[in-house]
Amino acid sequence: MIPHSRIVSVLALGALGAICLTGCTPEEQPAQELKPLALKEQVSTIVKSADGYAVSWAGVLSNANPWHFGEHVVATIVGRDAKGTEVVRMDQPLDAVPPGGSLAFTGQASAVEKPAKVTIQYRPAQWRPAARIPSAFQRFPITRVQTLHQKDGSYLITGYVGNPYQVAASSLVVNALLRDKAGKLLGGGSTFVDDVKAGSPPRFILTVAGLPAGSVVAKTEVTARTWGSTGRPFDELALSGAVPVHTVKPTGAPFEVDRSTQIVSDHKE
Repeated sequence: MIPHSRIVSVLALGALGAICLTGCTPEEQPAQELKPLALKEQVSTIVKSADGYAVSWAGVLSNANPWHFGEHVVATIVGRDAKGTEVVRMDQPLDAVPPGGSLAFTGQASAVEKPAKVTIQYRPAQWRPAARIPSAFQRFPITRVQTLHQKDGSYLITGYVGNPYQVAASSLVVNALLRDKAGKLLGGGSTFVDDVKAGSPPRFILTVAGLPAGSVVAKTEVTARTWGSTGRPFDELALSGAVPVHTVKPTGAPFEVDRSTQIVSDHKE
C-alpha cells in the first residue's frame, strides 16, 4: 500500500509539470513585418495635343522584401492647375512587384486644362509569399537595344527580350526608361511581347514622346516582366526551372589526375 504522503507528493509534481508545459513553452514568433513598397523615382511631362493636353508619366516602385510579391498595386496619378484644382485623375493598375526587385511603369492620360503639377501615389500592396527562393526569379535578358532619335523629337527604342526559363512566357511587358547624362529620369514607354520561348527572343519596338524641350538622352534602361496584378505567372516560370547555362558537352580530354584530389593529398603530407 502506497503511503498517503507519497501520493500527495506525486500529484503535486504532476501539477507543477502541467503548469510548466503550459507556461514554459517558447513564445509564439511574431508575424514577419513587411516593408511597404517605395516609389523611388517619378517624372511627368505635359504636351499640347489636339483635344487639350497629353500627360505622360514614368515611375519606379521598389520591393525590399526578398520573399514576397507585392500584388494588386494601383497607382493614382493626379494633376492640378496653378490654383490647386484637380484637372486630371487616373487610377492605373500595376503589375506585381517581384520579391526584392523593382517595377518600372509608364502611362498617359488626357486633360482639358494644363496641369501645373502632377503627382503619383499608390495604394498599399497585398503581400503573397513567393513559391521559390529569391535566386530562382531570374531577369529576362534584354539584348541589342537601339535608341533612335526621331525628327519629331520622339525616341524609337528597339531590341530583343529573352526567356531564361524552360517554359514559354505567355506575355511580357517591356519598359524603357530614358535618362540624361546625370542619370535623371526623363520619361519612358512600354509595350508587350507574347509567347516568349527560350532561345527565340522576339523583337520589341516602342516609342517615347513628349520629353521636355532640350532633353538629351544618354542612357536607356530596358526591363521586362510578367504581366498581371499577381505574381503567379512569374511563380510558374520559376517553378519550371531555368534553362541550363552550359548545354554543350566539353570536347577537351579529362584530367589524368583530379586536381582537387592532388591538392588534398599534398595538404595531408
